[in-house]
Amino acid sequence: MADSALFVKNLSYNVSTEDLFDLFGKFGPIRQIRQGIASNTKGTAFVVYEDVMDAKSACDKLNGFNFQNRYLVVLYHQPEKMSKQNADLAERQENLEKLKREHAID
Repeated sequence: MADSALFVKNLSYNVSTEDLFDLFGKFGPIRQIRQGIASNTKGTAFVVYEDVMDAKSACDKLNGFNFQNRYLVVLYHQPEKMSKQNADLAERQENLEKLKREHAID
């Protein structure tokens, strides 16, 4: 079930949820679509399919697809992987800070 969610980037800011349902719905039943509305998430959306195989075919077909004059970036959404990356990043920041303190670098 984890891999039935796609993360879509480079969407037009004017795209409607209906547009996304029309486009992504061609590949199978969709459980939900959540569009980014904050300034740093505008132009992105999560598309959650009922079936992982539908998500896979949508990802294969729509990544790089020209939609409303923009090329879509479609990725599998992997929350475990993202939280691990964030943890790694936090750890690296921490190590960097420690090194700076040890070497008194500003």
